[in-house]
Amino acid sequence: MLKAQDIMTKDPITVYPDTEISQAAKLMLEHHINGVPVVDAQRKLVGILCQSDLIEQQRAIPIPSVFTVFEGFIPLTSMRHLEKEVEKITATTVSHAMTKNPITISPDTTIENIAKLMIEKKFHTLPVVDEGKLVGVVGKEDVLKTLISSKKPVA
Repeated sequence: MLKAQDIMTKDPITVYPDTEISQAAKLMLEHHINGVPVVDAQRKLVGILCQSDLIEQQRAIPIPSVFTVFEGFIPLTSMRHLEKEVEKITATTVSHAMTKNPITISPDTTIENIAKLMIEKKFHTLPVVDEGKLVGVVGKEDVLKTLISSKKPVA
């Protein structure tokens, strides 16, 4: 049975939390990747930056709706949520736009579990972590390649 270690990209392209957003976006476009792991100096995974995080920067700031009850205002969106939205939209470094503490897989995770996680959570890129360190990434393309290689030509 295939596992993450069999299909992962070893030594993936990574960025640091203080990398500028524009530089991270350029890397993703140049290398045709959907996401890039964010690591510290010891290669410990601290987050992941995906294309969706970058696209989120282009949308307008949502103004919280309010509900009036007896001349009092009840916000329907929490201030902390609004602060997070503003932080992502105005991000200049990866640390402000990345998803912190991303879901990870181990080198021994089966391809079936990888596919299930990608479908259920709508992930395109999964960091592979071993003993707290980033050792690779598995993208949807890696999973699809296994389908092509497992198909035998019909004679």
